[in-house]
Amino acid sequence: MKTRTHVLVTSLLISWSITEIIRYAFFCLKEAFGSSPSWLLWLRYSTFIVLYPTGISSEVGLIYIALPFIKASVKYCIRMPNKWNFSFDYFCAAIVVLGIYVPGSIHLYSYMLAQRKKALSKSKKE
Repeated sequence: MKTRTHVLVTSLLISWSITEIIRYAFFCLKEAFGSSPSWLLWLRYSTFIVLYPTGISSEVGLIYIALPFIKASVKYCIRMPNKWNFSFDYFCAAIVVLGIYVPGSIHLYSYMLAQRKKALSKSKKE
């Protein structure tokens, strides 16, 4: 499949992997020792500025690239008639996800910026 080898897969994996390594290291040290180093706090609340847009863009791009394959396939679709009297179209669901994902990610990014400001200003006071 075309999407498996796309450069966006690499971008996605790098973005989310770095984010998770930093996040888990931060929480591990915080839980184990009651706090984490200030440089790790800064990384925890700053790297998302670059990594979140690259990760989200990669996800959206991969969904978009996969749309023709999703439409051509009936995999994960439920057609009527069936015993549940229910229908589900994976292609339409992917379109809905894209429609929610983009504005939702902007809202979440704004929230994360506010959390960053709060966390970093709190660490300066301590």
